[in-house]
Amino acid sequence: MFLQNTKFKCENRYLSIFFYIYLLNTHLHIISFDIPYPANYGGVIDVFHKVRCLHAEGVKVILHCFEYGNRKASPELEKLCEHVYYYKRNTSFINQLSALPFNVKSRKSSELKQRLLQDNYPILFEVLHTCYLLNDSELKNRIKLFRHSNIEHDYFLELAKAETSLLKKWYLKLEAFKLKRFEKQITNASNILSVSETDLTYFKNTYPQTPSIYLPSFHPYDDVIIKQGKGNYILYHGNLSISKNYIAANWLIDYVFSKISHPVIIAGLNPPQHLIDKIKLYPHITLKQNCTEQEMQALIEDAQIHCLYTHQTTGLKLKLVSVLFSGRYVLANSNMLTGTNLRKACQLCDTPATYISSIEKLFNQSFSINDIETRKQATQSMLNSTKTKTLLRLIEFTK
Repeated sequence: MFLQNTKFKCENRYLSIFFYIYLLNTHLHIISFDIPYPANYGGVIDVFHKVRCLHAEGVKVILHCFEYGNRKASPELEKLCEHVYYYKRNTSFINQLSALPFNVKSRKSSELKQRLLQDNYPILFEVLHTCYLLNDSELKNRIKLFRHSNIEHDYFLELAKAETSLLKKWYLKLEAFKLKRFEKQITNASNILSVSETDLTYFKNTYPQTPSIYLPSFHPYDDVIIKQGKGNYILYHGNLSISKNYIAANWLIDYVFSKISHPVIIAGLNPPQHLIDKIKLYPHITLKQNCTEQEMQALIEDAQIHCLYTHQTTGLKLKLVSVLFSGRYVLANSNMLTGTNLRKACQLCDTPATYISSIEKLFNQSFSINDIETRKQATQSMLNSTKTKTLLRLIEFTK
């Protein structure tokens, strides 16, 4: 028995050494729709922390980023990646006239294609916007993973419903039509990586010939880091330049926050003027604009209650993940929780009355060690370590 156990231990040791050597030689191309640092809004949070977790496991990431807006080349990314390449998006008007979605056509790059052809490493396409090369005949035999964050045509239609400008509404509806037609290109992927169980069902039913896997979004938290005790304000946060988020903030102000007297903070990027003006009407509501990652994290950790609301059911809401791993009490409506198994981690609130009654019940209640343990159990499926292992299996022995 001793000899058998010794042999088993030796074999395990050699397997571990072999796997370590394998990882040192594992490369992965990741094509990102944007520069994923700073990781301060939904989609790039998933990309950045995926890169971070893969790097920690020894994977050599070759990151390709499309550059636009105010986001610039990042030394932080270069610390985590074998190589980082940047490509300018071509946002000229002529690309609006293409039969392809503008968000796809503007990310066409011959330079990117040439770099992908220099080796035979697996390729991860981050969201449909990066998938111009997914059906390229020269990449036909490559391992190609497609990662989605929303069912894009549904997402753009929801944005169109919320848009007040007729021109923007028309553009969003047209883009939704093009995205729906283009979406069938994902049948050229080896696997579809779905962020929610609802979306997983959609992809399995719509593209049954392409294997779909449930892979929730990566995030900054490798463990639950909630503070005991209590805070003294209620928080709503999000990218306030996006219509779904400022609509949610407006709804919460009109039907919940304006009906209570407890301090409220609304925090996020680039809020529209109409939201700024509305918040000024209420002395107990404070607006925090364009916080740094550190400032936003401190706001999340110190809040007593997190109020989350959305009228959309698409994708996985990363603000939900953030508050579940690092915030105290969480109130959320059914749409926010659709496609997740996180209902036990939140107080479900589908009416203004349930939000208000939950706030009154919880505002002076201390968050205990038992509450933290309960949250840890409820968020097991969202751990980064589990998702990293899934990705490693998908790229295994495809160097």
